[in-house]
Amino acid sequence: MQLSTASYEERLTAPRSWWVGSFLVGLSFALILLPFGTLPMLGGLAGGTAVAAVAASSYGAVRIRVVGDSLIAGEAKVPLSALGEAEILDPEEARAWRTHKADTRAFLLLRAYIPRAVRVLVTDPQDPTPYLYLSTREPERLVEALKAAKAAA
Repeated sequence: MQLSTASYEERLTAPRSWWVGSFLVGLSFALILLPFGTLPMLGGLAGGTAVAAVAASSYGAVRIRVVGDSLIAGEAKVPLSALGEAEILDPEEARAWRTHKADTRAFLLLRAYIPRAVRVLVTDPQDPTPYLYLSTREPERLVEALKAAKAAA
């Protein structure tokens, strides 16, 4: 059996400003611990920065992949046969689908720091999820990968 390679893969990493923010959190801890001496201050700087960096890294570790006959978005794995049309959302339309147009039953893989998205209809009658909302930096590539994987299946 041959393993299928990912035809599309994207990691929704946190923006650079979050890493600067991680250092600022560490600096805040250092200033809080400054009255206790130099060693606690350095420990606060290192510890606070490390904890904030781990939090930023784990939030940005989510991936979107099209592998074989499945779309894997975060922890969701959906067969391509259960998916309908994919629509590229510009920043304005993506914001609308995150807010007033959103359906509470939809699967949302949101990252507020990514302005564009793809909305994929779910056509499986057994699934109550009407659509998947996926934040992505490369919506054109994701839609093309979905179309190519459906055609190959």
